[in-house]
Amino acid sequence: MEAVHSAFSRRQEAPSIYNISPFHYHHASVRTINHYVLREISVPFGLGLAVFTLILLVARILKLVEMVVNRGIPLLEVLKLFSYILPVFLEVTVPMALLLGVLVAFGRLSSDSEIIALKTSGISLYQLLRPVASFAAVIYVVALGLSLYARPWGNSLLHSGLYEIAKTRASAGIKEKVFNDDFSGLVIYVDHIEPPGNTLHGILISDTRDSAQRNTVFGRIGILVPNEGLHVLTLRLLDGSIHAFYPNDQSYHRTDFSLYDITLDLNTALANLRPREKDPSEMTIPELRQAIAAKRLAGQPAFSEAVELHRKFSIPFACLAFAAIGIPLGIQPSRAVRSRGFTLSLALIFLYYLLLTLGENLGERGVLPPGLAMWLPNILLTLLAVILFMRAARETGVTRPARLKRWLLALRFRFASLAGSRSR
Repeated sequence: MEAVHSAFSRRQEAPSIYNISPFHYHHASVRTINHYVLREISVPFGLGLAVFTLILLVARILKLVEMVVNRGIPLLEVLKLFSYILPVFLEVTVPMALLLGVLVAFGRLSSDSEIIALKTSGISLYQLLRPVASFAAVIYVVALGLSLYARPWGNSLLHSGLYEIAKTRASAGIKEKVFNDDFSGLVIYVDHIEPPGNTLHGILISDTRDSAQRNTVFGRIGILVPNEGLHVLTLRLLDGSIHAFYPNDQSYHRTDFSLYDITLDLNTALANLRPREKDPSEMTIPELRQAIAAKRLAGQPAFSEAVELHRKFSIPFACLAFAAIGIPLGIQPSRAVRSRGFTLSLALIFLYYLLLTLGENLGERGVLPPGLAMWLPNILLTLLAVILFMRAARETGVTRPARLKRWLLALRFRFASLAGSRSR
């Protein structure tokens, strides 16, 4: 009786499995494949983003550590500067990480013969493009937000933060009866500092900024005057004298003054910390458009502003181009999937940013129109991605249409179920 009962159970269960609609069967399988591909991309994408960002930040991190250890700047202020620098690098590393993620994911699918298994199941390369396109679209929105909002915000706050730190270091670093050499070409000695610290008494300054002369400046009273607009600090001396020695003709001159200003360049106090970004990189889209319109009205070229305006959109678009070209390159057969993906991504990234830098220079000099100069790398990369993807799709395509094959596969399962039930 147990055998009869088990056979009857199998007879009742088999039709419920094979009577599933081919449409629902295909829909469920495609959804599962989409989730699988997204999971395969997200892991190397996250690792690549961390590695690429860390590589670019190494030099900055060393400088920030030096500021904490040697210059006595509070750690919290340094961490703020770090957060201001981070969007500048994330704008670049996000497309790089996306390319690495797609290359590694499809390289692993190809090396494990899963691409062949999907092909025989009627899943074409165009269908695998859907989850990649969805993931790339989300990353594109993130990169666009970094380019349009986070990067100008970070550059602007970095400029202000450096000024505040340098201003604090200038006032706090000048101590009584101590030679202060934080400023290039200047050595400042103060006999007495009147609280809260902006008024100085008995100032001696050795000024060697001009190679043609050497000045020794004495001042009875000095006042520190910050200039917020120009981001400089002025040391205003009262009732003093300047002793100038000229090495070329071995002459000496003395000049007495009642008021004398010495400009302390705060950027030299924290040299090499700022990223090499131009002023337009601190502007938002409306500010760039206003700057371009103002220069055009004045009859001046606005190449730098126009290049920056197109740059804000061209670099995020690279996410879509990198994702498209990563699929055909990733499915190439290879044993060392991760090392090959990392090498390919570095080569493509180097080529892309080389063309981008070249276009940026040509656009700022007016050799090429700014739009063409900044979008030319994307155009070339997209064309290459389309050619490689179509070629790979033909090579991995099935001989019959995928929909027809799915229906035939479902019918085969149903006939097998009926034959099995009849034999029982």
